[in-house]
Amino acid sequence: MRVAAIDIGTNTLLLLIAESITGRPDDLVPRVEFARIVRLGEGVDRTRVFKQEAIARTLAALEEATALIRSHAVTNIAVVGTSAMRDASGAEPILAFVRSQLGADVRVISGDEEARLTFDGALSGLQIRGSVAVFDIGGGSTEIVYGEVTTAGTTIVYGKSYDIGSVRLTERFIAHDPPQADERANVEQAIEAALKDAPHHQADVVIGIAGTITTLAAVSLEMSSYDASRIHGYLMSTETLRHVTHRLSQMPFETRSAVRGLEPKRADVIVAGGLIAQGVMRHLQTAALRVSDRGVRWGLARAICCA
Repeated sequence: MRVAAIDIGTNTLLLLIAESITGRPDDLVPRVEFARIVRLGEGVDRTRVFKQEAIARTLAALEEATALIRSHAVTNIAVVGTSAMRDASGAEPILAFVRSQLGADVRVISGDEEARLTFDGALSGLQIRGSVAVFDIGGGSTEIVYGEVTTAGTTIVYGKSYDIGSVRLTERFIAHDPPQADERANVEQAIEAALKDAPHHQADVVIGIAGTITTLAAVSLEMSSYDASRIHGYLMSTETLRHVTHRLSQMPFETRSAVRGLEPKRADVIVAGGLIAQGVMRHLQTAALRVSDRGVRWGLARAICCA
């Protein structure tokens, strides 16, 4: 069985084509991993309407994804939209394209469902047991999920989506290049306010996923080209995260864009993303996190594998 899962996020569009010979989700093997930074959520925090340029970028990425899906004899397809599509109007061209070209409907999922898919996907390929906290920093929101993982299965204890994302906070608070100290402080205050009432569950393992975390890990490892096998499962300390974020925050955009390990299209929002990661780790009271290269798309692929 071969499945395709598309996650249309605020900043990035992600496609996973995976196959299970046995038909069991635990046996899924990736065949295609595709990512495009489309910045669908550009300006959404202020206007609540998608820009035509953002729609065009997303449709171009969907055209590429569609060609890949058609060339891989996929049997099941699922497409979800997350924070930006929850917040804004004007997504009709995206919905129509997916329906006509892929024969599927884009399902705009709630923050709670996004959190559950995040948790399930993040643990894929990692041999982890015990109490686990997973956080996913997106362009528009950040999900935090706690669960208990045993040989018998997984129990979600708590999961919630918070409106703190790398694009959202950059657009709200950062106007200078490089970001000024007071702008960074404003971002940190917004993160602290958003997490103020979030519950504290003690976790044996903390896992960070999505582009912000994998990018910061790639920068810390000085990767000349992205290598998922080195990133998935990488242990990154709070001190390393703080050091990388601070170093990037002192650079102007053009210098940041050329840093080894950093995707240039992510350079304008990576500082806010790093500050969110630091804020979440302070909230979780952890000295280190395990990086996962997998997330919603993997949770979605596992969900449709046996459908």
